Amino acid sequence: MKKKMLLSLAPVAAVCMAALSMSSAAAAGSTNYQATLNAINHSTGSGTLSLSLNGDQATVTERVSGLAATFMGAAYPHVQHIHGGAQGVCPTTAADKNGDGVISTTEGAPFYGGVLTTLHKTGDTSPAAGTNIKTAPSGASYSYSRTITLSAAAVAAIKGGTAVIVVHGLDPATLSKQAQGEKSDLVPSLPLAATSPALCGKLVASQMSSIPTGAVKTGGGSTSGIQDEGLIALSGALLFGAGATMVARRRLSRQS
Repeated sequence: MKKKMLLSLAPVAAVCMAALSMSSAAAAGSTNYQATLNAINHSTGSGTLSLSLNGDQATVTERVSGLAATFMGAAYPHVQHIHGGAQGVCPTTAADKNGDGVISTTEGAPFYGGVLTTLHKTGDTSPAAGTNIKTAPSGASYSYSRTITLSAAAVAAIKGGTAVIVVHGLDPATLSKQAQGEKSDLVPSLPLAATSPALCGKLVASQMSSIPTGAVKTGGGSTSGIQDEGLIALSGALLFGAGATMVARRRLSRQS
């Protein structure tokens, strides 16, 4: 009888092992990162960004608010990027070398590095698309979600801890008179405010099991939630196994 009871526990053990395997595979498949986007250059904005990295595939989810709302009579396009390969930090006021009160993109480069990935709604995500305002998120507040393929340099920067998220586009009215009269260091046909950093945040490894949900999707499918499903399956299997084991022990105790 005892042998039969022990054999009856075999399926429970198999379920537990399968759940453990699924959870381990999900955990090994992706790594999560996040950045708190803080205002620089007199910006009043703020935001958060999460990135789930699986190989060279990155699912990015972002929410920002409080940015400049309009530019030349239309919704303000905010070009944004993953920078990297430098110090891996956001610039301080000491980066303002010409004393105009604005840290330009090039003045900030020694801190956060060059553009590695462009975070636009559609189309090209390479550095070449870095100043394309037509596909950039726009307006004072927006939600962004897209799955993109990263370059080897971008993956290395994220894993190496030098990746920084920078969102560009300032309200010219908040700048000094000197800065208001200056041209962009990236696109001379635009004012300095148009391409200067407004938000900045270092991308760091996260303990979150999935990225936030609810944002507007503008790209491919998401990989979020896989680890949570594994944990749920594991918890259920362990609870089931524990209950079955207790019942078996009680029956064995009564029969001995």
